[in-house]
Amino acid sequence: MAVWALGLNHTTAPLDLRGRFAFAIDQIEPTLKGLRESLARRPEAAIISTCNRTEIYCAGERPELEHTLDWLAHSGGVSPALLRSHAYTLQDGLAARHAFRVASGLDSMVLGEPQILGQMKDAVRAADEAGALGTTLNQLFQRSFAVAKEVRTSTEIGAHSISMAAAAVRLAGQLFEDLGKIRVLFVGAGEMIELAATHFAAKNPKSISIANRTLERGEKLATRFGGEVMRLADLPSRLHEFDAVISCTASTLPIIGLGAVERALKARRHRPMFMVDLAVPRDIEPEVKALEDVYLYTVDDLAGVVQTAQASRQAAVAQAEAIIDAGVQSFMHWMDQRGAVPLIQQLNAQADEWRTLEIARARKLLARGEDVDAVLEALSRGLTQKMLHGALAELHAGDATARERATAAIQHFFLRKEK
Repeated sequence: MAVWALGLNHTTAPLDLRGRFAFAIDQIEPTLKGLRESLARRPEAAIISTCNRTEIYCAGERPELEHTLDWLAHSGGVSPALLRSHAYTLQDGLAARHAFRVASGLDSMVLGEPQILGQMKDAVRAADEAGALGTTLNQLFQRSFAVAKEVRTSTEIGAHSISMAAAAVRLAGQLFEDLGKIRVLFVGAGEMIELAATHFAAKNPKSISIANRTLERGEKLATRFGGEVMRLADLPSRLHEFDAVISCTASTLPIIGLGAVERALKARRHRPMFMVDLAVPRDIEPEVKALEDVYLYTVDDLAGVVQTAQASRQAAVAQAEAIIDAGVQSFMHWMDQRGAVPLIQQLNAQADEWRTLEIARARKLLARGEDVDAVLEALSRGLTQKMLHGALAELHAGDATARERATAAIQHFFLRKEK
């Protein structure tokens, strides 16, 4: 059995390329079906898709990395050569190590951030519901979750972590003298927006509004923060009311265009607007960044802000890597053992066949009135002869070298003394 992984992330690919390979959670099932059908042996498969990464994990009899890469390139509408120049491919122990590092927050833009663990669990759940998760990948991910928990509880890797949401607040504080006087609009109602709203609400802004495609979910979030909810369709006509706009939806196309922002700036008499686009693909057209009175940041732009607290946590990284090393060794040992499963099954089947034959023979003898002790003696002798027949045959066959190997094996398996 082989395990392989293919991915691209914030360190290997630009934002717009990552956006081509972003899969919403409700797309995972049909996407996994298409992936598995495109590969020769329908391997186990799971897809992790976040704002910072898209990764495919597979397990099968033999690795099919090139075919997996070709499929992903086709799904994103790019050439395999372009994807290959921005992707990483990993097998077996290296694939396991990568999964463990991702789950533990060591491969994130924000070192030690915990959000990725929840996203991985959602991805595994979706793969399981799609019928694409088997024993091997299930073991890989369950072990990655256990390693992540140990890293979280045994090291300081997550201490003083600056999240993307906290970074957005910090940048807003550099633009506006008093965050208590600004009106903030959140576009979307998912986990990232909830996190961002929590951080901004702590600064007691003048108002908080939530714009979402479905009002029910938007109302739930708005109620939590004492804000108002608005329809996404009303966004263009009301955009000028807000000083700060933080957007993160699952839309495949930008929902805030250049024209809408230009009109909003005109209505605001060019008072500055602070905008953060946390979505992949983008929610806000990139041309907006060129406008004079707009301060637009993407997830990649926030990288410098979130790195500032990393130096103090580097000492914990070594501890985390040691935990991950142990986890990888344990997983690979389990994989090696799994390789012997077919042989174990064959041995058990052969032993069951011998046992069934001898029991059937013993029952016939008992039915004819034979002595019970004699029947038991015959049963045990029959089983013993069947078990030893192959080994004894090897000792009497072949050349001297073959007999020597057989002798060593027989001594090892049959003549060991119990300690």
